Amino acid sequence: MDAVLTRSQFVRWRAAIFAIFMASGLSIATWASRVPSIKADLDLDNAQVGLILLGMGIASIIGISTSPAVMARTGARVGMLTMMLMFSAGIALVGFGSTVFGSVPLVLAGMVLFGFGNGCLDVMMNVEATAIEQQMGKTVLPVFHAFFSFGTVIGAGIGALAAWLQLTVATHAGIMGILLALVAVATFLQVPVREAALDPEPAEKPAWRERLHTSLEAWREPRTYLLGVVMLGMAFAEGGANDWIALGTEQGHGFTTGTGAIALAVFSVGMTVVRLFGGPLVDRFGRVAVLRVLAVSAASGVLLFILAPNLPLVLVGAALWGIGASLGFPIGMSAAADDPAKAAARVSAAATIGYVAFLGGPPVLGFISEHIGLLNTLFILVALIVASGLFSGAARPLRADEKVSATK
Repeated sequence: MDAVLTRSQFVRWRAAIFAIFMASGLSIATWASRVPSIKADLDLDNAQVGLILLGMGIASIIGISTSPAVMARTGARVGMLTMMLMFSAGIALVGFGSTVFGSVPLVLAGMVLFGFGNGCLDVMMNVEATAIEQQMGKTVLPVFHAFFSFGTVIGAGIGALAAWLQLTVATHAGIMGILLALVAVATFLQVPVREAALDPEPAEKPAWRERLHTSLEAWREPRTYLLGVVMLGMAFAEGGANDWIALGTEQGHGFTTGTGAIALAVFSVGMTVVRLFGGPLVDRFGRVAVLRVLAVSAASGVLLFILAPNLPLVLVGAALWGIGASLGFPIGMSAAADDPAKAAARVSAAATIGYVAFLGGPPVLGFISEHIGLLNTLFILVALIVASGLFSGAARPLRADEKVSATK
């Protein structure tokens, strides 16, 4: 049974999950910031780097989709510790494989460990964050996702400093791997045991097969797929911006070198600010209304970005694009976790759909752009964002009679 938490225990739990989100972002930026050094150490071409990143992406999707099975076996609390230790080891292995051993297979193995661990952790930490949100009685999941963004910024800064100091990838990755492992242990000690997260004492657990069956039931529910459409459109919008907004600014519009980075920064700032301060808007106006307004903002922003005749309007489009894409994913996660009894399964299923779009969408857009041009390809994003807005009614909070009691 879930214990009643004191105020102090709740605050420590919330701080631990904030730290886990930040650590996840920090881990991603650690290897991403050293890709040029890894490429040079191993004498790789762009295609070979792409294959290594593809291996990481596939492992991430496998981690996301199998997280219900992992939680059914370990529970969220132990599962998060295990996955954080796994991706910490993966980062260290990438560093040593690159600098010390000069081995592509070792680097690939490290990226697979990293991808699986971070993908599986993503579902578990969102399950914990939505539980905190429900206990607080107000929308805070976007703030957790903002902490993930803070982690990527800090990690990128540390990576740039490491490169400037000419630290080897092994030294940098080894130090960060140890730091992330220490965070894993420290946060584990602050996360409470929760029956809804499948991690009470072993004697209290039902059979593993029964828990696994429950964890997979979400894939048979229509609402899962409707939420998946909402998250797919916004994940495409976010992933497409991260990969193509800079190229679209410079190569698509023909603006000068450096303007692409400015457009990406404007997009990122817009997204982060809304994630930090958008929760009260969701509480005031409801998920569905906010999602529809944001879909209009994102679609308008992408259209303006495509059609704008000058750089200032392109940057306005980038800002509207970032604002609109900011809350679709966290609101979708919150909606998937409305029923604590099935939160893990539903978050996993919705996240799988969203992350397949986030990771797989940009390469698809790149392929299409070879045939019709990059800016024309972005019209596909507009269509997907409109679909996300049209299906946003799926995020309506479940009524009490629609929830499955945790005691059943």
